[in-house]
Amino acid sequence: MHDTNLLQLIIDDLAPAQQLLELLNSESLALHGRDMPLLESILARKQGLIILLEQHGRRRSEILASLNLPTNRSGLEQLAAQSSIGDQLLSQSDVLNQLLQDCQAANERNGQSIQVQQATTANQLKILNGGESPTLYDARGSTAMVMKPRPLSQA
Repeated sequence: MHDTNLLQLIIDDLAPAQQLLELLNSESLALHGRDMPLLESILARKQGLIILLEQHGRRRSEILASLNLPTNRSGLEQLAAQSSIGDQLLSQSDVLNQLLQDCQAANERNGQSIQVQQATTANQLKILNGGESPTLYDARGSTAMVMKPRPLSQA
């Protein structure tokens, strides 16, 4: 009975995990296009899927724990060894794990994209606000005295 419940939870998570992966890929495109309304929409949908996946993950762990099995792959393998649907349990779990790993990789790429955009924006703001003066060298190799640059708005 526990094995069928566990299998059903895994199968139920395949569609949300696939949807999450598609949203993360859409988020990547929206990040590059800086489409803020689309990003807000994607974020709202992502949060719902993540909550659902976390709830099912906790439920799967609870099922394994209630059987005094480890709440990881080892516990699942032990349950599968005693179950008539053990092969299906492991194969569906592998599919779900691969989808979740793909989601994690896409999320990391999106995070890197955000960091690059933040650095670019910070640099642009520094230029517009007349940030630090550039360090220039004269013919003798010493630092040249340069007038403090004015912000672009005052130029």
